[in-house]
Amino acid sequence: MVNRNLIRSLEDDDLANELALLAPADDLEDVLFEALEQEHQDYIQGKIVDGRIVEINDEWALVDVGFKSEGTIALDEWGPEEDPPKVGDVVKVLIEEMEDELGAADDPYGMISLSKRKAEKIIQWEEMMTSVAEGQVVTGTVIRKIKGGLLVDIGVNVFLPGSQVDIRRPGDIGDFIGRVIQAEVLKIDDTRRNIVISRRSLIERQREEDRSYLMKELENGQIRKGIVKNIADFGAFVDLGGIDGLLHITDMAWERISHPSEMVSIDQEIEVKVLNIDREKQKIALGLKQKDRNPWENVEQKYPAGSTHPGEVVNVMSYGAFVKLEPGIEGLVHISEMSWTKRVNHPSELVNIGDKIDVQILGVDSEGQQLSLGMKQTQANPWDEVLARYPEGSDVTGHVRNLTNYGAFIELEEGIDGLLHVSDMSWTRKISHPSELLEKGQEVHCRVLSVDQERRRIALGLKQLDNDPWTTDIPEKYQPGQLIQGSVTKITNFGVFVGLEDGLEGLLHISELADHKVDDPEEVVKVGDPIEVKILRVDTDERKIGLSRKRVDWAEDQEASVVEEERQKAAAQEELKGGLGGGDGLLFPPKAENNDN
Repeated sequence: MVNRNLIRSLEDDDLANELALLAPADDLEDVLFEALEQEHQDYIQGKIVDGRIVEINDEWALVDVGFKSEGTIALDEWGPEEDPPKVGDVVKVLIEEMEDELGAADDPYGMISLSKRKAEKIIQWEEMMTSVAEGQVVTGTVIRKIKGGLLVDIGVNVFLPGSQVDIRRPGDIGDFIGRVIQAEVLKIDDTRRNIVISRRSLIERQREEDRSYLMKELENGQIRKGIVKNIADFGAFVDLGGIDGLLHITDMAWERISHPSEMVSIDQEIEVKVLNIDREKQKIALGLKQKDRNPWENVEQKYPAGSTHPGEVVNVMSYGAFVKLEPGIEGLVHISEMSWTKRVNHPSELVNIGDKIDVQILGVDSEGQQLSLGMKQTQANPWDEVLARYPEGSDVTGHVRNLTNYGAFIELEEGIDGLLHVSDMSWTRKISHPSELLEKGQEVHCRVLSVDQERRRIALGLKQLDNDPWTTDIPEKYQPGQLIQGSVTKITNFGVFVGLEDGLEGLLHISELADHKVDDPEEVVKVGDPIEVKILRVDTDERKIGLSRKRVDWAEDQEASVVEEERQKAAAQEELKGGLGGGDGLLFPPKAENNDN
């Protein structure tokens, strides 16, 4: 028979109709009973109930919760700080799962799944929810480090993200384990039973209050205590108690430092002086060195220009070296003030960091806090004695240091050079470049021609070691009208140079090449050709010899007639120029033209 009272108790006709369709009428009562039992089980699961311990073995306790089956709880759910369970104890348990009376395949006794630990946590959570709200400040102990942050016990375990531990994330948040902290509740997720807290927001709120108070009472010139919070290459940030100030590296010490870490360390408590306050931007400039006396005070009296002092090289740059005279007092020795004689390409050739040297004060700028120093001034200037060591007319020996288009620099001693000009290399030979006679490193004997001590220049001569052949040998050896054999050494547009002997050349003007007019000398002769010429003129003042090829076969009367004609022409030119110039244009080309070649 179908129990109609049971159906009416459901007060749900639709449910009865559905059950009638799903099962035969004879089984309907059983189906309804099972449905009610399942509904009851669903209601019970997830509930916390009182249970009584009825049996204990080595692994679990058997607990009666008032149902047809008992449940088990593992003994490890009792913590080491708790008293061990005893038969008859009543405990709060969470019903996790209800098994049917036949039991599951792996549990033939159909035990109920219970948890004491979870029940305690739920009870703790529900109690916590009565006293905690978002935005509230809580106190707890950091238990351990977990992924993304820390686990904190405030009565229940809550999550403190790593980004919320402090204003600046610590290097290792694990250092907080075991510490009791205060934090603000950021978020409560009741469904997941999860609370997120923030220590940072609490600190920021407190710092904002402290900052407002601090900005009101801060004044320039005050001495304040602070904690170093961060260090950068350019300085350190110091927490003054709610607001950070910048202690720049240049305000840490009067003397040179390479990095702020030489002066301060993180979390160090220091006293600083307030240098400047920007209340609008809330920026504070701090100083450490300003607490002490400025060593640049009275620096002109202590280090007057011209005085010599010992110092230490503290930095070397391409343009000079910085020398410390005392802590906070440095000066620059420019590269040009390092040596009287040495050619210094880089200061490191003479000094290195840490060297102890003597320097002379060249200039003092107390306002700019700069000293101009000199190294060479502490030593004798060799140029002061150069006249005594290298008097004019004396013969000296040196080495070719460098060759230029206009001459050679001869090193007489380290830093003392003399210039041997190309015009002073040979009496007779026309030298276009000194490399025709000399090479670098070659030892050379010269004569001192002049010394300019003020401009530090010495003029040397090579040809002056011998007598001038133009005053003795050449006028005697080469006479006008004389025939001589030579060779073509150079061809120009105005004539041909003929080598008469080693280093001595004469000019065969283009008009003297042939009886006919010659437009291009190379049509008549080539370099290296042997050639017979007649000497027309020897000019010892101009050091020139005029030659002719076309007159080689001329008779004396013909030669005399042309010579007279040229003499008259030259005289007329001299008269026209007022006696200020002239010269035989037929025999010698213009001077500028000759020098170019």
